[in-house]
Amino acid sequence: MRVKWPERQLLGRLRPRWPRTRRGQRRAVQGVMAACVLALAPSAWTYTVADARIRTTADAPAQQVAMVFGAGLWQGRPTPYLANRLKAAAELYRDGKVKVVLVTGDNSRKEYDEPDAMRTYLREHGVPDEHIVSDFAGFDTWDSCVRAKKIFGVDRAVLVSQGFHIRRAIALCRSAGIDAYGVGVDAVHDATWYYGGTREVFAAGKAALDAVFRPDPHFLGPRESGIGEALAAHGR
Repeated sequence: MRVKWPERQLLGRLRPRWPRTRRGQRRAVQGVMAACVLALAPSAWTYTVADARIRTTADAPAQQVAMVFGAGLWQGRPTPYLANRLKAAAELYRDGKVKVVLVTGDNSRKEYDEPDAMRTYLREHGVPDEHIVSDFAGFDTWDSCVRAKKIFGVDRAVLVSQGFHIRRAIALCRSAGIDAYGVGVDAVHDATWYYGGTREVFAAGKAALDAVFRPDPHFLGPRESGIGEALAAHGR
């Protein structure tokens, strides 16, 4: 298809042009560098806050609560990524590192219930039902952290997630007032892993805004006593 002359002129005007003067080129380079720094600053923040607080299941500090973030379902069962998180939490429980497991995920529609699927998986791997607490409104990481603090009364926790997500989770939970350590679960470096790692660059930007402006979760609701009751059940 041939482009008519007026259209060619319009396209030429819209096409970005590299400055011709050295001063203009220098300013353009500085602008690009500044944009890159701003884009990567949130990721640098999560690394700074969280790096010293990442552990394995073997050397994780003993805490009363382990917190597992949802990572999707497949035909009603946890995806492999979520299953690996739950396996690590069950290991922490069996080793006596934690007393209660808080599962936080999405239950925004009737046919999709992450927390119940997570609870079922944990029961199948040796965690008693009375030592599992469900948060059905953990729609994103910030919501999960704020609700853990404000609704469930969690002050300290071991967070469980994949390595590409755990730093952001630690940074946000600490911003929400939780003394958090994290267990970074290993994962196969498949397409999902690479997608997750790439997504974190952009998600870190939202995380920084959440930490600064501290928005309320999508759903807050009344305070719940599930953690206290589960700890009491553990002590019987």
